Amino acid sequence: MEEIKDSLAFKGVAERLTLGITRILENMPGVVDVRFAEREPAEKRSLLSWEQKNTCILPEDLRDFYLTTDGFTLTWSVKLDNECVPLGCMMVNSVARLCPLLQPVSLFSLPNAPSLADLDWEENSTESGSEHAPAAPHFDSRSRIFELDSCGGSGKVCLVYKNCTPGVVAQKSEIWFLDRSLYWHFLTATFTSYYRLMITHLGLPEWQYAFTQYGPSPQAKQWASLYQPLTFSSDLSLADPAGDSYLNKLDPTKAFKGKAKVPALKKKQSAQCNLGSTAKSQGNAGRHSGAKR
Repeated sequence: MEEIKDSLAFKGVAERLTLGITRILENMPGVVDVRFAEREPAEKRSLLSWEQKNTCILPEDLRDFYLTTDGFTLTWSVKLDNECVPLGCMMVNSVARLCPLLQPVSLFSLPNAPSLADLDWEENSTESGSEHAPAAPHFDSRSRIFELDSCGGSGKVCLVYKNCTPGVVAQKSEIWFLDRSLYWHFLTATFTSYYRLMITHLGLPEWQYAFTQYGPSPQAKQWASLYQPLTFSSDLSLADPAGDSYLNKLDPTKAFKGKAKVPALKKKQSAQCNLGSTAKSQGNAGRHSGAKR
């Protein structure tokens, strides 16, 4: 009985963790093999060890998340031609895999070998066309960056601490997306907001690119239009300037211009009226001429 109670209790925790998204996915047409990886909570000493090792304080919402489950993985597939094709993936790395993006320089590397720090320059602090965007992270010691999700190779979602000083504990963090061209894109200010964003986008491929200037690939847009039409259509105006080309804008006045003619029935009636009036005038003229005679 205790095992049954424990399983039911964990099922309730899993339901709250996934915000009920598993049931929604299972009811979607074509969706199969929805899997949620069950994980034990992280130990407090592992969190303290991580903070001491990286000289950073985990945000409170991320700490609570790890004390509930040590990482998060939810995947789902679609059925195409009797084959299961993996499609959606929602992932948050465990504490052990919350590794720095910038690894220390190896002793065996060449002395003049290029590094990510060589990509830093002051002009890339904000994206072009976004004057009020927050300052982008740096690849040098000014920022401490940790990988939350590898995004299946399409980029990296990172926990970022900016304006860091060597030897000083960093406390304030943000969530950023690093695309394949090594440009930074701001996602959210808190982990909770990012987590809800990930759930809302169902873990679809390249959903993070909806917050970039160029947007997801055409194939990713097709998947999003199938399984996430509401959010996909709202993201078009924000992330894809040319996205309105997918919308059907029909103006009846222009599409059917020149088609609206006067009904033939009215023409016949008017013609009959004209014939009737001429006949009446001729009849009146005949009467007058007969009377004169």
